[in-house]
Amino acid sequence: MAQPGSEPVRTRHVEAPDGLICPAAVIFDTAAVSARIAAETAGVASEKEVRAIAVRILTEARQAGLAEISTAFAMQPFASRPTTRAYCWLTDQIVTIVLDVATQRLHPAPNPTEAEKLALIAVGGYGRGEMAPYSDVDLLFLTPYKITPWAESVIESMLYMLWDLKLKIGHASRTIKDCLRLAREDYTIRTALVEYRYLAGDAALAQSLGQRLWQDLFRNTASDFIEAKLAERAERHRKQGGQRYMVEPNVKEGKGGLRDLQSMFWMSKYVNGVKHAAELVGLRVFTQDEFEAFVKAEDFLWAVRCHLHLIAGRAVDQLTFDMQVEVASAMGYTDHGGRRAVEHFMQAYFREATRVGELTRIFLTALEATHTKPEPMLVRFLTRRKAAKPPYAIKQNRLTIADEPAFFADKLNMLRIFEEALRTGTLLHPDAMRLIASHLHLVDDAMRQDREASRIFLDILLKHGNPERGLRRMNELGMLGAFIPEFAPIVAMMQFNMYHHYTVDEHTIQCISNLAQIERGELIEELPVVSGILKHGISRKVLYVALLLHDIGKGRPEDHAILGAQIARKLCPRLGLSKKESDTVEWLIRYHLLMSDVAQKRDIAEPRTVRGFANAVKSVERLDLLSVLTVCDIRGVGPGTWNNWKAVLIRNLYKATRAALETGLEDLNRESREAEAKRALRAALSDWDAKALKTEVGRHYGPYWQGLPNAAQVIFANLLRDIDDDQVCIDLMLDADRDATRACFAMVDHPGLFSRMTGALALVGANIVDARTYTSKDGYATAVFWVQDGDGNPYEESRLQRLRQMIVRTLRGEVVAREALKDKDKIKKRERAFRVDTKITFDNDGSEIYTIIEVDTRDRPGLLYDLTRTLANAHVYIASAVIATYGEQVVDTFYVKDMVGLKYYSEAKRQSLERKLREAIAQGAQRAIS
Repeated sequence: MAQPGSEPVRTRHVEAPDGLICPAAVIFDTAAVSARIAAETAGVASEKEVRAIAVRILTEARQAGLAEISTAFAMQPFASRPTTRAYCWLTDQIVTIVLDVATQRLHPAPNPTEAEKLALIAVGGYGRGEMAPYSDVDLLFLTPYKITPWAESVIESMLYMLWDLKLKIGHASRTIKDCLRLAREDYTIRTALVEYRYLAGDAALAQSLGQRLWQDLFRNTASDFIEAKLAERAERHRKQGGQRYMVEPNVKEGKGGLRDLQSMFWMSKYVNGVKHAAELVGLRVFTQDEFEAFVKAEDFLWAVRCHLHLIAGRAVDQLTFDMQVEVASAMGYTDHGGRRAVEHFMQAYFREATRVGELTRIFLTALEATHTKPEPMLVRFLTRRKAAKPPYAIKQNRLTIADEPAFFADKLNMLRIFEEALRTGTLLHPDAMRLIASHLHLVDDAMRQDREASRIFLDILLKHGNPERGLRRMNELGMLGAFIPEFAPIVAMMQFNMYHHYTVDEHTIQCISNLAQIERGELIEELPVVSGILKHGISRKVLYVALLLHDIGKGRPEDHAILGAQIARKLCPRLGLSKKESDTVEWLIRYHLLMSDVAQKRDIAEPRTVRGFANAVKSVERLDLLSVLTVCDIRGVGPGTWNNWKAVLIRNLYKATRAALETGLEDLNRESREAEAKRALRAALSDWDAKALKTEVGRHYGPYWQGLPNAAQVIFANLLRDIDDDQVCIDLMLDADRDATRACFAMVDHPGLFSRMTGALALVGANIVDARTYTSKDGYATAVFWVQDGDGNPYEESRLQRLRQMIVRTLRGEVVAREALKDKDKIKKRERAFRVDTKITFDNDGSEIYTIIEVDTRDRPGLLYDLTRTLANAHVYIASAVIATYGEQVVDTFYVKDMVGLKYYSEAKRQSLERKLREAIAQGAQRAIS
């Protein structure tokens, strides 16, 4: 390095390192590129031209280098470490050559003063030496004193060239004094400086920065830094959804992502001055196995991030649904075992994210042990905890193993420790977690068959009021899968759809958490029926075990309910359940979707619906159990899945079925329902004169009385009273009980009216969740739709007028829905990766007077309109439509008759209708992705 006053300060070029994804010389020939720039700029006087030549040559070389790295990475799709090093090394060469051009060619300083020293330093992720294809390039231009005009010119020229190279540059120009002052005030700047790395320029100046940072800042502020990093981590997790098992995780910022691993390293570097994560083993923060798990998780997550960047062609860290499919393919995952490649890939992802969580807990507890990090606030205030019994002890306010030989002398202690943690109200200490995780081989068939082991496990479920805490910790440590091997395949298993928010194991624990909340009386107002069922007594053991096992058959080609019931048949006796309890659990698992399906996909007003469900359930005891399980299952799918609409459907089915089971199924008939509905309407319209009331009661056919709630019948009575033949009467109002807007229409009937109504509602973005239409004896159509907006909420009052106007214009033919929907009927790019097979079934037994057509297919905005238009064109009379949406999948159920009022008994007619419906679905799907 030249000294001030002699020859110009020259940048250094580090020798090509080993361990890159392909040879360094193949990625970038530094000497050749430098020589070419020198040759082509020789004699060029214009600074602008020199920059342009340098940028052109560097762009060509950089693109070639990026292509070489990408090709090599495609051949070794898990080799992230040599890949991130390669991207970083390529960037280093580009940046240092740019500095060369700026200092030697554009702004030479033959006799630099002391003030004209300049060090180029990489900070942040770039400083760490890890880069994804489109990572930011964070640079610090370090000067000894206030920046000089020469340094300012060098930095400005460098930035112009780097920007022209299309690099995403983050930069700052500071003195050492500035760095210290700003780092004290801003933890983001301080974190970036923790990972500074000298690139080129004045090495002594860069070294001085490192010494001052450690002596004047890092050494005395470790606790503050860690508190800030933990607060930042908590906020980051909150923004990313608050938990590890989000179905579209952020690989960098999400819980269990790269940032969590990096945070551990930042804190270690800050506290202990470590330069490599491997040093954490020597410091006894991690065991060798844990460090290897750290490396494995980091390698996997970096591989995913690099593939994301390459596929997107830009910096992307969110594993959206469409990207999951492409990354899985790039990493070589394949379809097998009844599951898609993307599901295998995401299971691997979530397993690594879980391991990151375990390592974070171990690391933070190690910091507590050195008093660098305070104990959890909650734990510090819980002074009246129960004392731990031998061979356990309380260490750092957590339950640990005091006597290791005594603990493992009885391997049932590997289960007891989870119950002891619940009993004492303490968290498990990472030392205990380590021991359990490393001794899972002790859990053998003899232990699984042990009656005492089963008792302990059931006590964890049933005795302490918060089973989800014990189960989640058992699951994360692998103990749940070891004790119940049938559970292991669903651990971290992702269901590749938009409906389920969690992995299968997390969904199961969420369901059990919901049941525990109901038992604790926390959801009485929200769930009065199932809260009442639990209060009046029910087999808790059967319910908890059924919830634990209800999805255990997922992920295989067979129907998961049937397979799960078969697994339960063998497993329940092993868990200590009696023959009757085992049979009930098996039945609940086999039919755990029945109540949800009937309530959401069938017309509960149809007597045969309730009669068929009651025949399947057979007893009030099973109805009670299935009702609680169904509610917990739906609520466990994810936030916002349970709503008032589903609550009303489940509650109505429960009440109708219970009444049928208690009073006899013969009471379920159309005549009794019709008479009861007419009595209710007369009472509601008691202020009407007798003639008008007689006209209203006499104008409707039987299905009208059986299928509509009394409130809707009152609305229609007022709409139809004094109606003119050219009128379109509409009533829009909030139905708070169902979390929907109720839209009632009355007008002269004509063919295709139902379809035009669905088109009008689709045009304003309304999601139809239920619909009924009836024709009166005097030729009027009465239709009621329950609709929600795009977020699943009722329409606000301010939006109702636009809704009304669009409906009227469409029904009058002023707007043709088919044409107007073309631009709206689109599937979002991130949602196109989902596969939903179309299934169409015809059922002539589920209703006394209608054929039930069930269409199970891919949802899109214009689907219902396409289906109803197709049915209308085939002269099918639609009496009602029930719509059940499950993420990207929808089940539209139509209660229909032919044009002369008969069911569709003819096989030929059914096949013709199915063909037309499939054609409409296919054409619409093609339009939606074009």
